Amino acid sequence: MSTMAPIARNALSALRIAIVAPSLDILGGQGVQARSLAQALGSDGFEVLFIPVNPRFPQGLRWLRRVPVARTLLNQCLYLAKLFKLRHADVVHVYSASYWSFLLAPAPAILVSRWFGKPVILNYHSGEAEDHLATWGLRVHPWLRRVDEIVVPSVYLQNVFARHGYRARVVRNIIDTSGFHYRERSQLRPRLLSNRNLEAHYGIGTTLKAFALLRKQWPQARLKVAGYGSERARLEEWVRSERLDGVEFVGRIEPEAMPRLYDEADIFVNASVIDNQPISILEAFAAGLPVVSTPVGDIPAMLRNQQNGTLVPRDDPSAMAAAIILLLDAPGEAVTMARNARAEVEQYTWAEVRSAWTDLYRNQSEAAAPL
Repeated sequence: MSTMAPIARNALSALRIAIVAPSLDILGGQGVQARSLAQALGSDGFEVLFIPVNPRFPQGLRWLRRVPVARTLLNQCLYLAKLFKLRHADVVHVYSASYWSFLLAPAPAILVSRWFGKPVILNYHSGEAEDHLATWGLRVHPWLRRVDEIVVPSVYLQNVFARHGYRARVVRNIIDTSGFHYRERSQLRPRLLSNRNLEAHYGIGTTLKAFALLRKQWPQARLKVAGYGSERARLEEWVRSERLDGVEFVGRIEPEAMPRLYDEADIFVNASVIDNQPISILEAFAAGLPVVSTPVGDIPAMLRNQQNGTLVPRDDPSAMAAAIILLLDAPGEAVTMARNARAEVEQYTWAEVRSAWTDLYRNQSEAAAPL
C-alpha cells in the first residue's frame, strides 16, 4: 500500500480540489467514480468542492425534469451559476463524456476555470471517444486544447487520444473492494447478473437472447437485469413476446445495495458493443463472480480470456450462451478465473491510484502558482 510522507501529505491536504461531475441522481459510471474519488480525497484530508452537472431543481420546479427542452435550459442556468464557486479551487477536475454531454457540462467548466485562471484536468471516460474526436471538429478540439491535462482510465482511450494528436495520462478507475463480499462459487448455479444501464450500446438484447438459449439446457436458470434506460420497455416487451421465464428487471440499484446484488449471483454477463473500463466488471471481480463479456474498449486489457474471465464475440448470443454453459460444466475452472480476477482488481484500489492523482494535483497547482 502506497504511503505519503507527513510533510508532503500536509502540503497536499491543503489543496482545494473542485470536482465537476454528475451526481448520483444520474446513476452511472462517472457519478460513481466522482463520488469514490471525492470520498477518498476527503478521507486523506483534502478539501473537496463537488459541483454537480445536474443540480437539483427547486422543489416547485422539479416537474420540469419531465419536460425535455425546459429541463435542459433550467439545468444549465443552475449549473452555470454553481460554476462560479470554481474561483475558490486550486485545481479543477472535470469529468467528461462525449457528444452533447461534453458541450453541456465539461465545456462551460473549462471556460469558467480559465476565466478564473485555474488549472483544469479533463477526466474523459466515454467509450465513444473515437467517433467523438473524429466527427465533432470545432465542437470538441478547441476545448481539449484549453485544458492542462487530459486523464483517461485506460490505455485504450489513451491510444484513441494519441491518434488525434493528444497526450493523455492513464489513471485507472477506482473501486473500494472492501464493500464487496468475495465468495468462491465452487458449486456454480445458473444465476446470472447483468448490471449495465438499458441503452442500446450495452447490448442487453444480446444478453437476453443468450439467456433464452441457456434456458434450453438449464431450464432452472435465472437472470437479474439491473439498471435503467431508454431500452427498458422494448426489452421487457421482447421477454414477454418470447414467453421467456426467469428474467427479472430490478431497475435502478443504489451503490450501497450493489454488493448484495453481486453476492446473490453466480455469473456476471456483459454484452456491450461500445465501452471503456466498466466499473460493473471490476465489481464482479471483487465479488468473486466469473465474468463472460464481449471484448470491446478496454475490456480485453481487464479481462484476459480463460485467465480471469471469458471473452466472446460481440452481437453473438450463441457464443455467450456456450461460454456460460462451459462455466457451469466446469466450476473448478470458473473458480480459478475468479481468483485471478480478484487479484487483478487490486490494481484499481485507492491505495494503488492515490499517488497518481495527488502528484498530478500538486504539479498542476505548483505550475499555476504565481512566481
